[in-house]
Amino acid sequence: MGRHDLPWDSQKHIEAIHIGDYFASSEPLVITTFLGSCVAACLFDLDREIGGMNHILVPGKASFRDFNVEARYGINAMELLINALMKLGASRACLKAKVFGGAQVIPSDSGRETMGRKNADFVLEFLDRENIPVVCKDLGGLESRRIYFHTDTAQVFLKRGQTLSSRRLAQMEREKLRAIQEKLAKAGDITLF
Repeated sequence: MGRHDLPWDSQKHIEAIHIGDYFASSEPLVITTFLGSCVAACLFDLDREIGGMNHILVPGKASFRDFNVEARYGINAMELLINALMKLGASRACLKAKVFGGAQVIPSDSGRETMGRKNADFVLEFLDRENIPVVCKDLGGLESRRIYFHTDTAQVFLKRGQTLSSRRLAQMEREKLRAIQEKLAKAGDITLF
């Protein structure tokens, strides 16, 4: 999708994030990402026109040994995003959320225990515990999603992906997950006190 195909004023800067990333801004811009079984939480403080997004690969939190990929894990990604928003001047009491992703991108994966379902459940439970209202969500299903989040207005443009893109994205997610699992399996030379 080129800039001329976007359904809004294309003068705004577009910031793309990927698996394990997060980004927050007090300047009006658009944050975009492509989701399969991953989940993105768009958090915003509309009164202050501050917003941000993360891209969560797996629920839970990173270990101390795995500090270099911490934003791929749900708890870490949510806390990093909330802290980044507050650092820019957002009020935690005013934060609201829109949540997307959690697809079952491989049709043979069925049932409640798919990674997409686990990611979606984790994010919704986290936001509920933290008293951050979810004003909009588009979770589950079989298709990938490309989302565009406007940090100043909290508007989201969502485009569903093609089956081929979903399969390619699912493969990328499996490779990232496998790499994380291999890192965690290796014994570290660091002693923590």
